[in-house]
Amino acid sequence: MAGGAPGQKAQNFGPSAKRLLGTLRVDSARLVTVLVLGVVSVTLSVLGPKILGEGTNIVFAGFISMQVPAGATKQQVIDQLVASGNQQQADMLSAVDFTPGAGIDFARLAAIMVAVLAVYIFAAVFNWVQARVLNGIVQRAMHRLRVQVEEKIHRLPLSYFDRVQRGELLSRVTNDVDNIGQTMQQTLSQVIMSLLTVVGVLVMMFVISPLLAVIALVTIPLTVAVTMLVARRSQKLFIAQWKATGILNARVEETYSGHAVVKVFGHQKAVESDFATENDEVYRASFGAQFLSGVIMPSMMFIGNLVYVAIAVVGGLQVAGGLLSIGDVQAFIQYSRQFTQPLSQLGSMANLLQSGVASAERVFELLDEPEQDPDPDPAESPAPDAAELAFTDVSFRYTADKPLIDDLSLQAHPGSTVAIVGPTGAGKTTLVNLIMRFYDVDAGAISLDGVDTQRMTRDDLRARTGMVLQDTWLFAGSIRDNIAYGRPGATEEEVVQAATAAYVDRFVHALPDGYDTVLDDEATNLSVGERQLVTIARAFLADPRILILDEATSSVDTRTELLIQRAMSRLRADRTAFVIAHRLSTIRDADLILVMENGAIVEQGTHDELLAAHGAYRRLYDAQFEAAIDEDDTAPDAAPGAPVAPVGGGGVH
Repeated sequence: MAGGAPGQKAQNFGPSAKRLLGTLRVDSARLVTVLVLGVVSVTLSVLGPKILGEGTNIVFAGFISMQVPAGATKQQVIDQLVASGNQQQADMLSAVDFTPGAGIDFARLAAIMVAVLAVYIFAAVFNWVQARVLNGIVQRAMHRLRVQVEEKIHRLPLSYFDRVQRGELLSRVTNDVDNIGQTMQQTLSQVIMSLLTVVGVLVMMFVISPLLAVIALVTIPLTVAVTMLVARRSQKLFIAQWKATGILNARVEETYSGHAVVKVFGHQKAVESDFATENDEVYRASFGAQFLSGVIMPSMMFIGNLVYVAIAVVGGLQVAGGLLSIGDVQAFIQYSRQFTQPLSQLGSMANLLQSGVASAERVFELLDEPEQDPDPDPAESPAPDAAELAFTDVSFRYTADKPLIDDLSLQAHPGSTVAIVGPTGAGKTTLVNLIMRFYDVDAGAISLDGVDTQRMTRDDLRARTGMVLQDTWLFAGSIRDNIAYGRPGATEEEVVQAATAAYVDRFVHALPDGYDTVLDDEATNLSVGERQLVTIARAFLADPRILILDEATSSVDTRTELLIQRAMSRLRADRTAFVIAHRLSTIRDADLILVMENGAIVEQGTHDELLAAHGAYRRLYDAQFEAAIDEDDTAPDAAPGAPVAPVGGGGVH
């Protein structure tokens, strides 16, 4: 998968998890607060069963006291049982603090119940405060991570976006970041509380009975063994799940954005087949990962039940032998549940942790991508009205083994219009990418009024440049906002002037809300040509020194195209304009026409000069305007000898 996607096997779970936790380091003081609150909450929680055990002892002692006659002492009752041969009962009663004939001490029992209630209430309050503070920590961490991702995207070179599917990138920025946030939100609090609970309960169990505590400790190695066994198998499936999800998102995004094309060319079945295949990949990876990780919780419960039975049997024998009170056994059984429950929770969280860390690896890979070279410091800056652009022995290639542009030199003077024509793949758009420094040249230099553009900041260079592409980009907002995007802070009058120059004002008043008409995400409430006019108005408002038009008028009708050309001719004074065109009719009045083939300028001159030279430009002209349609392409019912219509229906004469 593009963009350095993770492999099928777990890459670096430990380092990735550590790096993920490192994002919380900024809130270290709050983390200490969370830990303190957790310790207090767990301490109160683990005291509850011990206090409740004392209440059980009071009830049991009261019940025993009612079974023996009043007036005797506890020792006398025990001696009596020994004398009668009931040694086991005597041993059991020796661990019970009772007064013969006294009955249940309800006052003391009520005090214990109130104490237990208070302990659990305060434990819940501290736990709630801890969860609230931790939630703030996690959300701030996710906010910082999103900011880092956003800033990283702006520092990435254009080559990264050329090789990464848009849906895959969006999946990392949205799905993976959201999954990280959900994972941390659901697991951090539980992990902290579970670990503290295990420690606190273990301490209380050793205080009550070291023997029973040792039995309970058997749970830990069994839990770790089962979790490690399942985690190793499910981690690679979680990585595959998010990888497949990214591919599927890319497929859906591309398919729906090109829905009309899919329909026109009848590729619905092929698209459905591809979607079904990739959807099955997501299903298989997700099912396998969730199934394997889902095995952990039942396994933990089974181990916990085995330990529970062992504690109940051994604890019962110790009560019978007088080594423990019945309240201590009851408390210990509660502790055994409290001990195995957090271990089970830790095991069940393995799937969330693996999924979250797998997403973190994908986001960290994005954050670790090589960035574009930094701007020079200090940077040079030409005069504000600089508009003379020169290429000097420029060489460039996208990949080292495929030359594209070699030793290209040209000079564009202020106020001139330079048209660039040539077959597909000749390097026309690449030339524009180099001017804008979307890519940097491999050799040679591009200078603006004698200043090498690589010694300028990119912001400075691009602030002097306006660009209109064949593919329009409009955001959800009003038409006014989309035009004003070209120059923040522009006045209403300036926006209207730009709209009038680009002939937007001609159609905008026919819309229900005029300039306040709100465009949706795809601007479907405007035609393709109208959308193009809005982008041209935006470029006019920016008032650039260098204007780049990459097939910018290809989506408008012939009359509107002529009007735009007239408007641009007025705006070109003291500016340099580069026009990439396939329709030669749009550039016949250019001051200089560059003809490119295989990354080199093979001809240059005016329209008339190049036609007279009978070279590459003349061949393009003839192919576009004068080549007759081959007889094989004529209609089947065309009359023999009928005249053949020229391609394009006319053109430049």
